[in-house]
Amino acid sequence: MDICYIVIMVPRQDLELAVKRALARSRAVVLTGPRQSGKTTLAQAILDRRSPNYFDLEHPRDARRLEQPMDVLPRLEGLVVIDEVQRRPGLFPALRVLIDRSGAPGQYLLLGSASPALLRQAGESLLGRVEMIEVGGFDLREVCVADRGYDEGAATRLWVRGGFPRSYLAGSDEDSMAWRSNAIASHVEVDLPRFGVNVAAPAMLRFWRMLAHYHGQVWTAADPARSLGGSEPTVRRYLDTLTQTLMVRQLQPWHENLGKRQVKSPKVYFRDTGFLHALMDAESLTALLAHPRCGASWEGFALEQVLRLAKPDEAYFWATHQGAELDLLMLKGMQRVGVEFKRADAPGVTRSMQVAMQDLKLDALYVVYPGEHRFKLAAGIEAVPLWALFPQNL
Repeated sequence: MDICYIVIMVPRQDLELAVKRALARSRAVVLTGPRQSGKTTLAQAILDRRSPNYFDLEHPRDARRLEQPMDVLPRLEGLVVIDEVQRRPGLFPALRVLIDRSGAPGQYLLLGSASPALLRQAGESLLGRVEMIEVGGFDLREVCVADRGYDEGAATRLWVRGGFPRSYLAGSDEDSMAWRSNAIASHVEVDLPRFGVNVAAPAMLRFWRMLAHYHGQVWTAADPARSLGGSEPTVRRYLDTLTQTLMVRQLQPWHENLGKRQVKSPKVYFRDTGFLHALMDAESLTALLAHPRCGASWEGFALEQVLRLAKPDEAYFWATHQGAELDLLMLKGMQRVGVEFKRADAPGVTRSMQVAMQDLKLDALYVVYPGEHRFKLAAGIEAVPLWALFPQNL
């Protein structure tokens, strides 16, 4: 089936600027992220793909050109871009030698689909020589163009369809769902084997679909293992694989010496709600609003946007066995900021929020909700609409 796309540009100036700044201070920069998240488009904004310095290792011609990297790369001047670098694992030792010959920054921009092998190779071979930047799908700041301000329609489309460019820009909800369904199947059947992950595709797809029901919940391996007829180590390996390929986020728990029993297992979130909705069979906003997991979906979407825009040094959730919990604890410098996500018209203060403020000694606690007004709930606690995450309101 042919898929139609809306012909509009979604600017990614902040991300492009971040890459240029990294190239100005580091000898090599690695852009990693899921396939079709926009890495190639970003690189081509920095270097024209027609340049002899641009190599796409999915193209047979470019792959042949780099069969002898020590003969080719030293002759090139200026920035060299190598796309799909994980396809040539033997390239990393050669790059280490070439990078060490010159202390100049901005020698190489390497693009690779997120995979355990890529992270290991880059980490081991280019340790201390490379800066890594994660490229995800569009975020709230990007789809709400700065000169327009917050756009409710764009934000809703981002929640429903997710941020992968081809899903977000599809001409209809049906086309968007078709792209996501194909992308999910391709990730399991093509990408994971290419990354060296030895997982049976049907079992992984069943697990991924089952995981949609755990979105926003504390992870336990026992129930999925029983449902799939497998072992707990096997389903943990499935979860770790989806985490390493940036499909899933495992939000780790925060522990304090509080004299209280605290939850020690991670919470699981889909990093792209479009993929979550595809696995929930929720094609449109109407279908999503009628789904029992709608609230959990929105809360996970808002959490991902907060993390993308706030860029904390560390992020956790917190929960005790007595029932107190905090959806998100962000650490940045010496500050501790708590965030709760409530898909409600008029959120209020809960006992759990008060306990978190006191026990975790929070500097502030924000309750993010899909409303219109920003208002104080209690000392140090404020209700903040999703639109307030937009840069001019931060």
